[in-house]
Amino acid sequence: MRILVEFTGIPRVVTGVKQIPLEFQDGVTYREIVRQLGKLYPQLIGEVLQPDGETFQPSNMLNLNGQRMIQPAQMNESPHDGDRLILMSILAGG
Repeated sequence: MRILVEFTGIPRVVTGVKQIPLEFQDGVTYREIVRQLGKLYPQLIGEVLQPDGETFQPSNMLNLNGQRMIQPAQMNESPHDGDRLILMSILAGG
């Protein structure tokens, strides 16, 4: 299965990467994808990901195809071939 991971906001600043195509076995979970991203970009740990390498720091999340946010309870679900995952940080200030 091939997916495209796009980095926006803090994840893009931290990695210096706009997007990366990745290949996984069918049935890979969002959690496994995030874990792989932490291995590929260890600088995400502490900034975007918790020290466990698979849980997001507050205000960071995955978006699927620009249509919906992947909730923590959905991290064991799987994307489909050709999906686009957007790793983003949502920060608000005043």
